[in-house]
Amino acid sequence: MQDRGSPPSWLPQVQTPPDVIPPEADRPAPLLFDAEHRPITTPEAWAARRAELMEAWRSFLGVIPRPRNVPAIRVLEQDRVEPEVSGQRAVDRLLIAYDPEPGRTVEAYLLRPAEPAPAMGRPGAVVLHSTTDATIRQPAGLDGPSDKFIGLHLARRGYVAICPPCFLWDGPDEPNRYVKAVARQRDRHPGATGTAAMLYDAQRALDLLEAQPDVDAGRIASIGHSLGAKEVLFLAAFDPRVRATVSSEGGIGIGYSNWDAPWYHGEAASRPDFSLDHAQVLALVAPRSFLLIGGDSADGAQSWPYIEACLPVWKLLRAGQALGLFNHGEGHAYPRVAQDRAYEWLDWSLGLG
Repeated sequence: MQDRGSPPSWLPQVQTPPDVIPPEADRPAPLLFDAEHRPITTPEAWAARRAELMEAWRSFLGVIPRPRNVPAIRVLEQDRVEPEVSGQRAVDRLLIAYDPEPGRTVEAYLLRPAEPAPAMGRPGAVVLHSTTDATIRQPAGLDGPSDKFIGLHLARRGYVAICPPCFLWDGPDEPNRYVKAVARQRDRHPGATGTAAMLYDAQRALDLLEAQPDVDAGRIASIGHSLGAKEVLFLAAFDPRVRATVSSEGGIGIGYSNWDAPWYHGEAASRPDFSLDHAQVLALVAPRSFLLIGGDSADGAQSWPYIEACLPVWKLLRAGQALGLFNHGEGHAYPRVAQDRAYEWLDWSLGLG
């Protein structure tokens, strides 16, 4: 693992259990046991178990094969976002179009500091929007409350940020658009869940981001709120190019949010005999950095057992500082204190501080 330097001063807070854990909170099973219930005590044994868990989740979600090519970019619009306060970076914002798969075109925003790139390159970030008809305009700083302008926030800090769309907004604005988007997705990829489609699209955006000449491919992060938080959990778990992640108010437990909706896992995830859980998904991220943010809505004190279950995996891999839960207690929001913690976490995790 890369040297991250000194961790944030508030690290002990995000690794300390809350005073009260709700009695209805999930209690994930311990992870450091193999399929035969034998203790896992070495990184090599964990690697074998990790491969089993990944295969189990891939089998459930379905896999959409990803082309090796990097999507070609077509620039549709470009503008410069000037500094709002003294000392702030100007940002170049591009509206781009690309084909994540044959016959399907999407638009995204690509933001970067207007100043020349340093010789070592810039950190990159995949920024996934929340549930809003503003879609990519939200993180790009064009629509919605400014606290959700996450792509613009990061570009001001020196990142190259790509803000791709969720497939639920493919096609026209019409009644039952999510259901119809899912139907089209299943026509394209029978057997693949909506979560698999979201993962595929996020990885294609990451392909594009990684190929940018000013991006340091060894310093790439992912971040999202609500819907975007769900997506970055799986992106981080299944793509090792992501070195640091912040997931804000997505609902880490399957029962904590609408994971059984047809555009995520589907109703199978809510069946009593469903044998998989999201502690397994979170553990796939180790030893890379992951901060879960909650507001006592979708995530919060009830999410601590997931951190508690996964921390032993991070510690086994000698990365015990790289997992935590910050609960701001302000509901399903992304307030300033959460923004500050999120961006400090990413900077530290990528060795920028």
